[in-house]
Amino acid sequence: MTTPRPSTDLSADEARRIALRAQGFLGTPNRRSGVRGVLRHLGAVQLDTISVLARSHELIPYARLGAVGRGTVENAYWTDTHAFEYWSHAACILPVEEWPHFAFRRRAYRNRPHWGHELPDGAYDQVIKQLTTEGPLTATELGGAKKTSDWWDWSGSKVAVERALMYGEVVCVERRGWKRVYDLAERAIPNDLLHDELDDTECLRRLVRLAGQSLGVGTRADIADYHRLKAEQVDAVIADSGLIPVTVQGWAKPAWADPAALETPPRGRHRTTLLSPFDSLIWERARTERIFGFTHRLEAYVPRQKRVHGYFAMPVLSGGHLIGRVDPAREGRTLVAKQVTLDGRKAVPGVAQALVEAASWVDCTNVRVERVEAPELREPLDQALTGLLA
Repeated sequence: MTTPRPSTDLSADEARRIALRAQGFLGTPNRRSGVRGVLRHLGAVQLDTISVLARSHELIPYARLGAVGRGTVENAYWTDTHAFEYWSHAACILPVEEWPHFAFRRRAYRNRPHWGHELPDGAYDQVIKQLTTEGPLTATELGGAKKTSDWWDWSGSKVAVERALMYGEVVCVERRGWKRVYDLAERAIPNDLLHDELDDTECLRRLVRLAGQSLGVGTRADIADYHRLKAEQVDAVIADSGLIPVTVQGWAKPAWADPAALETPPRGRHRTTLLSPFDSLIWERARTERIFGFTHRLEAYVPRQKRVHGYFAMPVLSGGHLIGRVDPAREGRTLVAKQVTLDGRKAVPGVAQALVEAASWVDCTNVRVERVEAPELREPLDQALTGLLA
């Protein structure tokens, strides 16, 4: 691919601020649009099974809007057909308006020759018939999610409904007790959106443009990763996506920016908050290191004895920088910081504020710190917490 000559040079600091604003962490968020506005702004909110303070899809709007009620978050996603779940960056909640733009992925699944689970004869038709007559159902209600206790040992009905989900004949319309609730797409998706008329090029052009808007500025790898596109898919459409080639100081690779992000300098109030490791601001490790000089790895799936920062270490954002990590837990009405990493004494006020706000959000009245990696910062952190909790 021949990249056009960049028309704009950005400093690393300008790129960082553009990224923060694009992700909703710099400036005043549109509170009237609430959780649904956050979802539309980001284009994708990743789901994950881990729940420490809350599940990741709840932490995403909290990080941007503050103490929005957890019930409010779920209702915003799943009522009145505002969202659907599908494979994007991973399993993600997506704005329902983007249903037509994932037609390329649904077609790819329909043409897929090999699957990890065998589809029993008649199971697919049975699932569709059951959903048609009985309405939205979980896999358990459809006949069982698993044959044995092994997580990968799916029942025939689970294989069938997941295949129908990939094909787009069925939609996940909510999560109930973390179980997917399935319904027919013809019932769940508004008629004006329920089509696969867009060809692959149109779909990819839209998703590349959306990724660029959500990132503010990014390399080809950043843009591809946002909705897990292939590099060659990005290359095929980026010239017609509306994104502008830019050069970013210190970035080894070419970059593209959302033209709207370049029109006005990013200004406004910074959010101070704990971040889910699955937050789209930081979900791509190479980008996080390039923009923030911050190396982060989710250690939930690392053996305990090999963990460095903790099971679910959450980066702390303050003043537009990542200033530390907190591995949280809850004991009754106490938020426990099992392990805290601070980027020097200057990080203490921001980490303390992030902890106290998070505690209040999950109805905890106290914060207890168990371990600080720099022991000399333990007392200043305790003092800061005491002052905020008083």
